[in-house]
Amino acid sequence: MKDLLKRSDEPTRREFVSRLARTCLGVTVLPPCFRSVAEAGAIDPSGVVLPSGKAKNVIYLYMNGGMSHLDTFDPKPESEVQGPVETISTNVDGIRISEYFSETAQQMDKIALIRSLSSNQGAHERGQYYMRTGYNQRGTIRHPAMGAWALRLLGKMNPSLPGNVRIGNDSRHPGAGFMETQFAPLPIGDPKAGLQNSRLPKGIDPDRFEKRLAMSKKIGRTFRQSYDYKKVRAYSDAYKDAVRLMSSRELEVFDIGREEDSIKELYGEDAFGQGCLLARRLVEQGVRFVEVAYGGWDTHQNNFERVPERSAVLDRALSALVDDLSHRGLLDQTLVVVATEFGRTPTINQNSGRDHYPKAFSCLLAGGGVQGGQVYGRTSADGSEVIENSVSIPDFNATIAYALGMVQDEIVYSTSSRPFTVADKGKPITRLF
Repeated sequence: MKDLLKRSDEPTRREFVSRLARTCLGVTVLPPCFRSVAEAGAIDPSGVVLPSGKAKNVIYLYMNGGMSHLDTFDPKPESEVQGPVETISTNVDGIRISEYFSETAQQMDKIALIRSLSSNQGAHERGQYYMRTGYNQRGTIRHPAMGAWALRLLGKMNPSLPGNVRIGNDSRHPGAGFMETQFAPLPIGDPKAGLQNSRLPKGIDPDRFEKRLAMSKKIGRTFRQSYDYKKVRAYSDAYKDAVRLMSSRELEVFDIGREEDSIKELYGEDAFGQGCLLARRLVEQGVRFVEVAYGGWDTHQNNFERVPERSAVLDRALSALVDDLSHRGLLDQTLVVVATEFGRTPTINQNSGRDHYPKAFSCLLAGGGVQGGQVYGRTSADGSEVIENSVSIPDFNATIAYALGMVQDEIVYSTSSRPFTVADKGKPITRLF
């Protein structure tokens, strides 16, 4: 077997040892004897072996509505399309961003800007779906979002806590798609309120609760035995997970009221800032994937009034999150993502706004093995065209998967027995690591 493994190419070797560990040992974390093979990563054209799998978890900050690249992370000060927005220096020589991100500018040495994303979806729902799943929306199937893929391929790190959490109200989220509900994100609407309905009702003591659970199991036993289907098992598993969480001392992780006031103020008292603080608490306790949504970026009107307002909230929370993770020694193992479905038009419309523009836009990555202080890709002088290192949505999602060390050609079958892989046919941007 040793000779066979040596003759295999690198992806095959990584996939082999990963599946061997899961199948024979029942683990998703490889033993030390296999780890050097699994973490070897891809090989770039120069023959240098690049690291992968450094990230253990992800904090995914999603900007609903289509964030303007020209007014945030890809300003064009020499062009008339820029409008009244000024640019500022960052703590990395040569990288300039919008004046609206003065605090993030001081964390740029930890951030990689990707200025060359391009999508084929210009409508909100389809664009959001494409960004989160790497697949175009179809009426016949629902694809899993990246959090579900991470949980499905890598497993939980903390058995008591959910492995996938979504913070913020977003009814259009694809969730677990065709995967089992155990991989779906746990939704939390208000981060300040914590996890709702997680305590026993008044008048119900633990003994009485256990008796009710036992009675429920007894009543449903015949049905479960007669209909041993995936959805029925998922329903039972959801109850088991909920009961386990209710009785866990780690339930306190959802209570951001336990944080010092100075820390809460650092992130901002708004829902998004507090959502980012909750995300940090969750990954600190081993939650695999946390998404925090922030809407209001659909600036068809009054772009130059609304973007500064949204940017101020994002700037404060993002800079606080990156800095906080860094000081706690968590940034190397946590990939921070800022994503959106598309950019905005270089042309300013009659309502002082910018319209949908999927042809060119920006996102960013920090931590998780990503080399900070760099810009990948370039757009034209007016921000209308990608002219260097174009990045597709599947490429972007493949880069997230690469950071986590996910086996990207592992096939997962839908309920209709169709084969799918994470990020479809995307290629990770290994130069970022």
